[in-house]
Amino acid sequence: MDQKECLWKSNEILNKTGTEELRRFAAYQHVTEDLLNTVLEILNSNTHYNILENGNPLRTIDEARNEFLNQNTESYLIYLENKYIGIIDFMKNNPNDNCPWIGLLMIHGKYHSKGYGRLVYNQFEEKLKQRGFNKVRIGILTENTAAKKFWTSLGFKFYANKQWRGKAIECFEKQLI
Repeated sequence: MDQKECLWKSNEILNKTGTEELRRFAAYQHVTEDLLNTVLEILNSNTHYNILENGNPLRTIDEARNEFLNQNTESYLIYLENKYIGIIDFMKNNPNDNCPWIGLLMIHGKYHSKGYGRLVYNQFEEKLKQRGFNKVRIGILTENTAAKKFWTSLGFKFYANKQWRGKAIECFEKQLI
C-alpha cells in the first residue's frame, strides 16, 4: 500500500521482552469502489454479527456500498502487517445528538483474538484526540455481549437504550480529553 493512499500511519509498541520490541503499524485507507470486495470479505467473515444485525449471515456488495461509500461517514480499511485486517466507520457529527460516533469497528474473522481490535481502536482514539474530539459514542446491539465486553474494557460507559433500524441498542460514550 502506498502512503499517499493512507489517511495516517501509526506506530504502537505492544510488547517489550528485554531489548526486543514488537512494533505494529496500522494504516487507515479510505474505502473506495475498487476496495469494496475487500470490505465485503471482512464483513462476511463475521457471520455472527451479520445475523445479529440483519438476520443474514452474508452481506451483499450493494449493502457494503451503501454503508461505506456515503457522504455521512468516514470509512477506512485497516491495513496492518501487510494485509487488510478490518474496517472502521466513523461519523464526526451525528445529526441526532451532535456527537462523533464510531458506527463499526470490525476485524476480519480470521484475525480475532490477536489484539488487533484493541490496537486499532487505541490508535484511532489518538487520531480523534489530535482532530480535537473530546468524546466518542458507539451503539452496540443488545445481544452482542462480546462487543459490550470489548468496548467497556476500553473505557466506554453506558448512557442509554435506543432503537436503530428496528433493533435494540445500548449506547456507550467515552470521554477522550
